Amino acid sequence: MMVKVSSATLVGIESYPVVVEVDVARGLPQFSTVGLPDAAVKESKDRIRAAIRNSGYSFPRNHVTVNLAPADIRKEGTGFDLPIALAVLSAEGVIPGDGARDYMLMGELSLDGTVKGVNGVLSAAQLARNLNFRGLVVPEENASEAAMVQGIEVIAIKTLPEIVDYFNGVGDIHPVSSSSERFWERSPRAGGDFREIRGQDQAKRAMEIAAAGGHNLLMIGSPGSGKTMLAERLPSILPPLTFEEAVEITKIYSVAGLLDREEVLIGSRPFRAPHHTISDAGLVGGGQNPRPGEISLAHHGVLFLDELPEFRKNALEALRQPLENGSVTVTRASMTASFPSRFMLVAAMNPCPCGYHGDPGRSCRCSPRQIRQYQARLSGPLLDRIDIHVLVSSVKYRELTGPYSGESSKVIAERVLRARKKQQGRMAGSGTLCNARLPDRQIHDFCALDEDSHRLLEMAMERLGLSARAFTRILKVSRTIADLEECESIATRHVAEAIQYRSLDSYRI
Repeated sequence: MMVKVSSATLVGIESYPVVVEVDVARGLPQFSTVGLPDAAVKESKDRIRAAIRNSGYSFPRNHVTVNLAPADIRKEGTGFDLPIALAVLSAEGVIPGDGARDYMLMGELSLDGTVKGVNGVLSAAQLARNLNFRGLVVPEENASEAAMVQGIEVIAIKTLPEIVDYFNGVGDIHPVSSSSERFWERSPRAGGDFREIRGQDQAKRAMEIAAAGGHNLLMIGSPGSGKTMLAERLPSILPPLTFEEAVEITKIYSVAGLLDREEVLIGSRPFRAPHHTISDAGLVGGGQNPRPGEISLAHHGVLFLDELPEFRKNALEALRQPLENGSVTVTRASMTASFPSRFMLVAAMNPCPCGYHGDPGRSCRCSPRQIRQYQARLSGPLLDRIDIHVLVSSVKYRELTGPYSGESSKVIAERVLRARKKQQGRMAGSGTLCNARLPDRQIHDFCALDEDSHRLLEMAMERLGLSARAFTRILKVSRTIADLEECESIATRHVAEAIQYRSLDSYRI
């Protein structure tokens, strides 16, 4: 007898439907799985056999063949344990053959029949709703995550006998409420307060501009000047997440297995700070079975790369595509996976190997050749994609010992939010939410300059040798500075300030 039940598999962060076909036929006792299963799926036969027997049911002493269709998509993970077990029990007549027809099932089985949580349930719930399934059967610990998707019943179970009784009409299981808004509580702003930073007025101004326009930022300064402290406080002035953004981030963390089961929905912008020894796959995503990398885990948030020149050159160059497109595509022989990666890049670096080139208080021990080699680790195309370069000088003693004098994160965040709303109103209907993502075709409309500004920018391009990409970055930063001042048009002072944030173009030796 053959039985079919429905499940799903992950490709990237999206779920694809999988039909689990189980055929129980006469023959020597054997359990085989086909349909491009990975090692975890192949091992499921022992878990399923033990779970069925320890739940009080008999396992067929015949030839059991499991096919996971379509057979050209690789299946991975332990989420197929539950649908295969139910299909086997249906073939044995324990539950009606079509009892699970209207449901999609996911779950890992313990040897005693307990159903354990799996990754990617939020994505599967969206798929089940889009395919008009009546409900989704998931482990209890995944129930709140799945319930964020409206328009579908979520059946949460603890053990295999519970779902068997439910499909036989004798179970007392009620669908979990699917009101997603009840999970939506924005987390408090993280990362400390800008008021705690002594001095560094220019760097804090650059941070505000970067937050207001979603611009990438690079800080150059000697060790101990406060670059990391500045970066860690950037999330405290970013606009709050929208519900749609929170769902996107939660889906990525669910697929990566990093979702806190208690939090359910991530309500604050991610801040990721990987070490410079990270591999290429760890940074941009990949592996034999592609998984999200740090740039995807920083989606709608901040990716902080400290000691930028120390990162592997291949890893840094791999950032170029996601910085432009907001996504990264990982191609393997058997599959291609795309991961969203629309993040703010905030990087920090020393000006030279010893760290004190240009520092007025310390002498540099590096030769000009060493400095050139160190700075050359960052390619021109990568630097062109970083909108703002700012020099972070050492903090003086009086600034360290004096009272706090800067603005709080709350005050700065209010200005940033007003600027963001101004941008969204100007670009309504275009799908662009901030100036940093402004398409080239709209730059002429929204970043028009007067004659004086044109002359100033032309002179800067000739003296600094700026590329066409750097030219558009300056225009976008100028537009953001004008938005912070609530000006409708870009003035010469806005362009002048944007030009000074190309420090590395003139700082190199």
